[in-house]
Amino acid sequence: MGQSTVQRIRSALFDLVLAVWTGLFVPALVILWLCGSPERCVRLLSRFWARGVLVGLNAIVGLSYTERGKSNIPGEPCLIIANHQSTWETLAFLILLPDVAIVAKQELLTIPVFAWFLRKSPMILIDRESGLKAVRKMVDESQTALAQGRSVLIFPEGTRKQASEPIEFKRGVELLYAKLGRPVLPIALNSGLFWAPDGSYKRAGMITVAYLSPIEPGLPGHEFTRRAEELLEAGRQRSSWPQAA
Repeated sequence: MGQSTVQRIRSALFDLVLAVWTGLFVPALVILWLCGSPERCVRLLSRFWARGVLVGLNAIVGLSYTERGKSNIPGEPCLIIANHQSTWETLAFLILLPDVAIVAKQELLTIPVFAWFLRKSPMILIDRESGLKAVRKMVDESQTALAQGRSVLIFPEGTRKQASEPIEFKRGVELLYAKLGRPVLPIALNSGLFWAPDGSYKRAGMITVAYLSPIEPGLPGHEFTRRAEELLEAGRQRSSWPQAA
């Protein structure tokens, strides 16, 4: 049996375990709902769920991660930007960045159980088809999250991209940067090398999460975008080769 076949079997087994693991949280969801869905408890439970997912990935698939540059993380709530290559970071950031408010597309509300946690955590859910209305909602809810002491995470590329594709931001992040007036922490990942956007199957290896030098607030919008894209692109290229687990 070839290595690719074995990896596909391990990936399929993980998907089955993930479904069972997620189903186990339904009773807890009901209890939290009856208790009024307290945000702190919802976030604690979501982190516990995500930690179990990462443990399962490591144990079944052989996919783990390493962090670099943690000293670059600001000591205050900030705006976080990251390149987006996989479903992995959507889950992992619940552990890596506790209490973060993630800007997510509203389509994720179709996922059972996970959608409830997105609403009650709460995350910043936007309908990308609503144009300026979505941008205003994103800014308002990001300001609220920061006022509560929570950092805000956005994937400026808008959707998952192949690991080989260059970094290119969508509209909206410039305005968010200008309105929030907070330091920006860029994070570069190579998760797409192991859990690709097409989701065919997951591969063993070591995902690199690189916390890059923060960008100060107050730059002109175009200058911020240029610098942020260059930082993430350099980080993407440095981690473009798979690492053995």
